[in-house]
Parts: sequence; structure tokens; C-alpha cells
Amino acid sequence: MSPSNTEFQGAEDIERQRRRAENLRRRARRFRVLIIGRANAGKTSILQRVCNTTEQPKIFNQRGHEIDLSELNPTAQRGEHDIENEMIFESNMAFVFHDSCGFEAGRTSELDKVKDFLQKLSTKTSIRNHLHVIWYCIPINDEARP
Repeated sequence: MSPSNTEFQGAEDIERQRRRAENLRRRARRFRVLIIGRANAGKTSILQRVCNTTEQPKIFNQRGHEIDLSELNPTAQRGEHDIENEMIFESNMAFVFHDSCGFEAGRTSELDKVKDFLQKLSTKTSIRNHLHVIWYCIPINDEARP
């Protein structure tokens, strides 16, 4: 029996999509992810799980200079992030993360920062500098968090 035209067309579509995805991965090099949610919702813990690591991320400012976390006060390390900074885990270089400050009820300033950030990245000419994914985190209890 020979495969039907529909099955053959489906296989061609899958192969075309696979080649397109490989081309995009090659051009983008790394996926750029914005993670947003309330302060201390476990955003960094989620990123560690995704990257299969327990290490802390390296954080780079807009000029590409690494930020020394030991120079930040503990409050700045938890919940006070500059959305423009890039977070990278050395154990998984396939991602570049951006972390917003916590989205708190009644505050519009952080939403405005996110809108500005999205607008800025959407106008970049290179796909490497575009935002590829947005993750919105909803806090839950510690037992269910993983």
C-alpha cells in the first residue's frame, strides 16, 4: 500500500516546519524570555528548574557588563530587577532571561515598564534581540511550587 496524498503532504509540512525551526534557532542563537509575576513568586526558582541547575544566574547590564551580586543588598537580589538586564545560567546558555520587578496589585508603573520593553525589543532588526517568549508566573503554596 502506498501512503495517501494527505499523509505525504502532512510529512512534507512537518519537515518544512522542522527546517524552519532549525533556521530560526540558528539565527536567534538563544531564546530570549521575559518572566513576569508578583515579587517573590518563585520566578528565579522556575528558571533554575528549566535550566536544570541550582546555580544563581549571571546578570549583565545593557552595556554587557556583569553585575556583581555581592555588591547588591539582599532586597535588590530578591524582587528588584531591571527588566533591561540579561540573566544567563552558565549551565544552559540556550536562554537569555529578563526579569521584571514584581507585578503588585494597584501598581501601573511596572506594567508601563514592561510595555516599553516589549515595544523596544519588537523594533529591533535582528531576531536575536527580539523577545521570543513571555512567562507569567502565578504564586502558589510552597508544597505545590515545583
